[in-house]
Amino acid sequence: MQFRLFDQVADAVATTAWRPELSVEDIPAPRKMAPYALAIQADVTAAGADAGSGRLVLLHDPDGNATWDGDFRCVVYVRADIERDLAEDPLLADVGWSWLTDALDRNDACYRAASGTVTVVSNKSFGTIATDPSSCDVELRASWTPDIDEPADVAGHLAAWSDLLCEAAGLELLPAGVVRLAERRAGSWER
Repeated sequence: MQFRLFDQVADAVATTAWRPELSVEDIPAPRKMAPYALAIQADVTAAGADAGSGRLVLLHDPDGNATWDGDFRCVVYVRADIERDLAEDPLLADVGWSWLTDALDRNDACYRAASGTVTVVSNKSFGTIATDPSSCDVELRASWTPDIDEPADVAGHLAAWSDLLCEAAGLELLPAGVVRLAERRAGSWER
């Protein structure tokens, strides 16, 4: 039986090896945006704490979509905790957008028609919840049209999303071909 390209791409997504700081799982995909769709979400852990989260939706319309300028579309959302001084930096939105475009370029993910927003959210509690800690987050919502002609073409886009999540959460990017070993816990090595 001949598999459709989308089925093969979905298999490639399902078998992707993620950085150990990412906990990735399938979630229900939107049903009305395209004939075919898949969705995954990730939580980012840094130094044992939640540092961010994100979602990636991959849409496919075999007949193409003029708005997308293609037959696939990646739609992502990334949210990460940031320090207050970074949240107050007027260039953070530009830097946040560059995290995405640099990640796509670094991972040789061929794409076009990118669009999106970067939002900085600062929260301070008042009244009966005044003792709750203040927080700052950066949120990136973006979409782009990936060039996917064969299942392996999705790998660069998945790696770019992974890099985007990790960079937004303040994790160090890994050079190409390098896999991070799990962090050593006290007493975990035999002598």
